Amino acid sequence: MTDTQRALDDKRIRSAFPLFEDPSIVYLDNAATTQKPDCVLRAVREYYEHENANPLRGLYELSLKATDEYETARMAAADFIHAKSANEIIFTRNATESLNLVSFTWAEANLKPGDEILISILEHHSNILPWQMAAKRTGAVLRYVECDEKGRLTPEMVRAAMTEKTRLVAMTQISNVLGVKNDIKAFARIAHEFGAVFVCDGAQSVPHIPVDVQDLDVDFLAFSGHKMMAPMGIGVLYGKLDLLEQMPPFLTGGEMIEYVQRQSATYAEVPHKFEAGTVNAGGAVGLRAAISYYNTLGFDLIEERENHLTKLCMDQLREIPHLHLLGDDDPMNHHGIVSFVIDGVHPHDIAAILDADRIDIRVGHHCAQPLHKYLGHLSSARASLCFYNTDEEIFRLAESLKKVRGKMGYAE
Repeated sequence: MTDTQRALDDKRIRSAFPLFEDPSIVYLDNAATTQKPDCVLRAVREYYEHENANPLRGLYELSLKATDEYETARMAAADFIHAKSANEIIFTRNATESLNLVSFTWAEANLKPGDEILISILEHHSNILPWQMAAKRTGAVLRYVECDEKGRLTPEMVRAAMTEKTRLVAMTQISNVLGVKNDIKAFARIAHEFGAVFVCDGAQSVPHIPVDVQDLDVDFLAFSGHKMMAPMGIGVLYGKLDLLEQMPPFLTGGEMIEYVQRQSATYAEVPHKFEAGTVNAGGAVGLRAAISYYNTLGFDLIEERENHLTKLCMDQLREIPHLHLLGDDDPMNHHGIVSFVIDGVHPHDIAAILDADRIDIRVGHHCAQPLHKYLGHLSSARASLCFYNTDEEIFRLAESLKKVRGKMGYAE
């Protein structure tokens, strides 16, 4: 892509996002949440202004319309990740809730004392704590497979960590700290060879690369809408239909039942069995609009832009004395996530100095304390990129970082 083409794309894409009407803001915290385009904001507003009613409950026209909007969003989510059926899509609040749903339903119903749960050291706390709790509740044992010093995890490492007691394997597709992409298809195949169920955390992958759950052959996959341009408060759990049908409900109450008697109840069919209470219809409508926006752009464009920005960012930051990048040396194995430390400077001070220049990054342990400890750092700074970021923003980041040690009193 030529510089002229890239500049035209920058203008076209960024014009869809109201936040970027203020050119002074450099938003580089996209792994935490993304900005929302006009089409998503408009879809949510139009729903609440013209179609708002309680879905799945009323027989009047407005409620039926709300139900249709909600179920159409489910079909859009199923198509986006290539599920076999829309019934395999459970709407939740976010990826964290999706993973907890599996922990409290499948895991609690199927694990027993002595069984093993295997996760990787790369995991976000949302893919650690549910399994810690499941192990405590069931008597199972939580085990870890460790990556190499660059964050890479191979099928051979996973296979070596499996035992005849392994019943569940839960791993991220893309690390939120290092950006490294795991070979989920190979990992799931290994898990299935041992008779284990495979759970994939897709929070950082679904917004950035094409994800096909049938090709990956994962049993469950979780992702959040807010990390892919949709509103906060809407998430997805994909599960193979036969597993979902066997699982008990997660929450109980309205709309997840068929019949209720004084001492017993029968539950609704999947997916409604897992969606108790009034649902987030507006969030689902926003997610559908975000998916439509992604489909319009296409992942070819998204990946090309994000790969370019990642390489540019890593090249720029490598030139800064005392700054050390974390993870793989190859920008193609960072997927828009560039984490780093600076000698003698706490990440919180890095963030404060960048904030003064209106550059927004994330600092801390990024909800991945075991990984940071494994890498030998208490915390790090993270610039996470999205297709709407620009070369100029990367240059501004680098220029601001060059001043950090000087502002902290170091003579360079």
